[in-house]
Amino acid sequence: MNDSVTKTLGVAFVICLVCSLVVSFAAVSLRDIQKENATNNQSIKILQAAKIYDESIDVKTQFSKLEMKYVDFNTGKILDTYEGFVIEEYDQLKSTRDPNLSTSISASDDIAIIKNRENVGKFFIVRNDDMTIDKLILPIRGYGLWGTLYGYMAIEEDFNTVAGLEFYDHKETPGLGAEVDNPRWKAMWPGKKIYKNDEVKLTVIKGKVQSDDANNDYKVDGLSGATLTSRGVTNMITYWFGDSGYSKLFKELNYES
Repeated sequence: MNDSVTKTLGVAFVICLVCSLVVSFAAVSLRDIQKENATNNQSIKILQAAKIYDESIDVKTQFSKLEMKYVDFNTGKILDTYEGFVIEEYDQLKSTRDPNLSTSISASDDIAIIKNRENVGKFFIVRNDDMTIDKLILPIRGYGLWGTLYGYMAIEEDFNTVAGLEFYDHKETPGLGAEVDNPRWKAMWPGKKIYKNDEVKLTVIKGKVQSDDANNDYKVDGLSGATLTSRGVTNMITYWFGDSGYSKLFKELNYES
C-alpha cells in the first residue's frame, strides 16, 4: 500500500516537473516572437494613423520609410543626442519611471492623468518626394475609464488638421469605451481641426455633432454610453497638443521650414 502511494506521488511529481519544463521552454521560446508581434502591431497602428498602411507590403519595409525623430518637450528642439544615451534605444514610456528623465505633473495640470511626462518624446515624419513634411505621427496617451489609453494621432503638414487616430493599447469596456477601435468612429477624425486662435479646441462631445454647427470642424461624436472615455480622449488631446506637449515642436518645425 505504501509502495503504491509512493509510486503515485512519484509519477505525479514527474508529470508536474515535465509539464513545468515544457511550459517554461515554450514561454522562453515564444518570448521573442511575442515581442516581435507586439512591435509589428504597434508599427501597423502608426502606419494606420497616417492612412499609409498597405497590407500587401511587409510592415518592416513600410515602417522603415518613416523618419523617426526625438523632441525635447521643454524646448521643442529636435534632438540628435540625449544625455549620453544611444537615442535610438531610448524608451519614452520607461523613462516616465525615472525622475532624471521625466517631469512630475501637478494635479491641476495633469488633465490627461499621466502623472509623469517624459522629457523627450519620439515622433515620426512622413515626407513627400521633395522631402517636405507630408504628415507627423505623434504618440498620445491619457486615462479613460479603467486605465490609460495609448495611441497615435497623425496630423497634416499644417500641424493643425487631423489625418488619423489609432489606439494600440487600452482597458476600456467592450461595446462602450472600447469603441475607440471602431472604424466608423475613427473615420470621423480625418479633417478635424485641433487649434482655433492658438488654443486646442478639438473635443469629443456628448452626443452627435450637428451638420449646421459652426464649430463642427472642432468636434467629434461622443462614444455612446462611454462619457468618461470620451472625456479622456478630449483631455489627452488638450494636454499633448498644448504647451507641455507638441505645440513647441510645431513652432520649431514652422521655423525650420
